[in-house]
Amino acid sequence: MSEAAVALPRPAGARVLTWLQNYGVYAAIAVLVAVNIAITPHFLSMENLRTQLVQVAPVVIVSLGMALVIGTEGVDLSVGSVMALATALLPLYLGYGVGPAILVALLGGVAVGLVNGSLVAFVRVQPIVATLALFVGGRGLALVLAGGQLKDLHNATLLDLGSSSVVGVPLPVVVAGALTLLVTGVVRRTTFGRQLVAIGGNRTASVLSGLPVRRVLLLVYVLSGLLAAVAGVLATARLQASDPSSLGLLMELSAITAVVVGGTPLTGGRVRVLGTVAGALLIQLVRATLIKHDLPDSVAQMVQAVIILAAVYAARGGNGR
Repeated sequence: MSEAAVALPRPAGARVLTWLQNYGVYAAIAVLVAVNIAITPHFLSMENLRTQLVQVAPVVIVSLGMALVIGTEGVDLSVGSVMALATALLPLYLGYGVGPAILVALLGGVAVGLVNGSLVAFVRVQPIVATLALFVGGRGLALVLAGGQLKDLHNATLLDLGSSSVVGVPLPVVVAGALTLLVTGVVRRTTFGRQLVAIGGNRTASVLSGLPVRRVLLLVYVLSGLLAAVAGVLATARLQASDPSSLGLLMELSAITAVVVGGTPLTGGRVRVLGTVAGALLIQLVRATLIKHDLPDSVAQMVQAVIILAAVYAARGGNGR
């Protein structure tokens, strides 16, 4: 038997890192749930579970778009600003009806995605630089549109989007679940999904093999902007107010954390949709646990930073690079 035919066992450390990369987020959720059951009063109450799911739904939706972008070895720092832009546009067009107002808000997200995607795909600007411009400018535009003021919303149809239920399940959770299934199908079952992963794995080889790299990159950023706008609409309906100064603030951090913790590497070439949803749930549980035990949100942000570092380390070790 030749040396090439001998399968050398992987070091134990590498196997552990690979396991953590693939399943660590689920194990962390299980541990955190067990801890909360033991120390947090009323953690398993239906009211608390409903609240946690409603609060995490926008994060899940934004993270789905972020996962697609990171799968191409990119990043979208403008998602929080897109949410602010969506919430600023809604009250401006509610006079024409809820449908047109939501459509305009979603088109705002698409427009931001088109700008981001064009800069990345055609101008070849680094994604972090391209999206940083709209990270700053997008929220500034939202504040200008809103006149720098919070606006209470009283349209019953719009507010129902944040408070109504489908078979007992809050509508934002239903939307997040449906979008999760849709994105899963896109990644696993469509040519676009396979091209996205291939481009993230090796962009040069993808160009040489004739894949429509620019078109795929453009569409990925458009989808990220659209999903962020959807999250902005739902969050606005739940809060019953348009507040572009705070809505979506630090959402890009939460989304990137969810994606990386869920097992999608920052180096691209892979998209783990269910892992991303689990990552968003983990971040929500961490924040809710700390707040319920009277610790400030700043502590949750520091814990989130530690989780990111651990996830990136596991991903690098598991990929061997």
